[in-house]
Amino acid sequence: MITTPNMYKINSTAAMNAKTICGIALLALATLQACKSGNAEKKAEAPKVAAAPAATEAILLEKQKLSASLQIPGELIAFQQVDIYAKVSSFVRKIYVDVGSQVKQGQLLATMEAPEIGSQLSAAESRLKSFEAIYIASKANYDRLLETSKTPGTISPNDLDLALARQKSDYAQFQAAKASYREVTDNSNYLEIRAPFSGVITTRNTNTGAYVGPSGKGSDLPMFTLQEQGKLRLVIAVPETYIGYLKDNSEVNFSTKAYPGKKFSARVNRMAGALDTRLRSQRIEMDVTNADKKLLPGMIAEVNLQLNANDSSFVVPKSAILNSSTGTYVIGVTNGQVNWIPVQKGADAGGKIEIFGKLQTGDTLVKAVSEEIRDHSVIKVKLSTEKPLQ
Repeated sequence: MITTPNMYKINSTAAMNAKTICGIALLALATLQACKSGNAEKKAEAPKVAAAPAATEAILLEKQKLSASLQIPGELIAFQQVDIYAKVSSFVRKIYVDVGSQVKQGQLLATMEAPEIGSQLSAAESRLKSFEAIYIASKANYDRLLETSKTPGTISPNDLDLALARQKSDYAQFQAAKASYREVTDNSNYLEIRAPFSGVITTRNTNTGAYVGPSGKGSDLPMFTLQEQGKLRLVIAVPETYIGYLKDNSEVNFSTKAYPGKKFSARVNRMAGALDTRLRSQRIEMDVTNADKKLLPGMIAEVNLQLNANDSSFVVPKSAILNSSTGTYVIGVTNGQVNWIPVQKGADAGGKIEIFGKLQTGDTLVKAVSEEIRDHSVIKVKLSTEKPLQ
């Protein structure tokens, strides 16, 4: 086929027309999308109606008596407890009690023997008799001289004074011998171990024939441990915050793991009157009658203390307390203006807490506080419809 230049020219023109048509179509499509997009932006830019800020819930401050209970662990200990050692170094001759034995005051627990004490007793007795005889002789001599001196010129005053001095010297030696004899006798009495009070033998660390003596000089462990269990002490450590709610004869209830579901009662009998420097708590003791011996020393008790305030104070929900890095506050509202009021916390119970500060009855406080409510800002509040705290 033979082509001519005119044919090339015609084809080039047709191609250019096709490109022009395509460009016009694309431009029209873009224009249409731009219009749609513009309409959407106009709709999005339609003015919004601003929502009114929500009112913050508030409460009116009032005074109340906070009555609550405090659960605190305690320990039961024996009313009296003693570790019994031998007073003198000796050997155990016989033991009359064992672990668990019920003993009465003065009852014989064990006897010991120490031969050297018998020898010391005999020697002391001999010295006592010797000095007694010397004293009797010197006293008789002085009495005779005194009687004779009543006749003038028979006895010189100097001889009478010497006889009196000898009598007094012999009497002093006689008294010293008597004291020495009494000392050895007392030591021999220590060879009998007796119960200092009525109770239960809870520990026995010796057997017949064992060598015993004072603590650290013959025995590292006591011969016996005696506890009075008919009456126990319930000991608790009450934190400083709650000390003001307790007083003598306050009644408490407690329970133990050994008797679940069973409640025991006691009364406050002794208060230490000082705080433990480590725990900042006061030691409280209560006497517990334990005639049936159900409770044992060493048991852990769960004590329920009734905290009854003597005077009314300001009480608020815990949610009204703001614990900030700069202190503890409540948020008051006066004529819509916020005021952070510094307070001190007291006792708390059941979601309520005592507060102390520059407050007055009827003050409006924010019920649920947060640091987002800035000091001196302006807010709108509404009073809570809940009933006042009881």
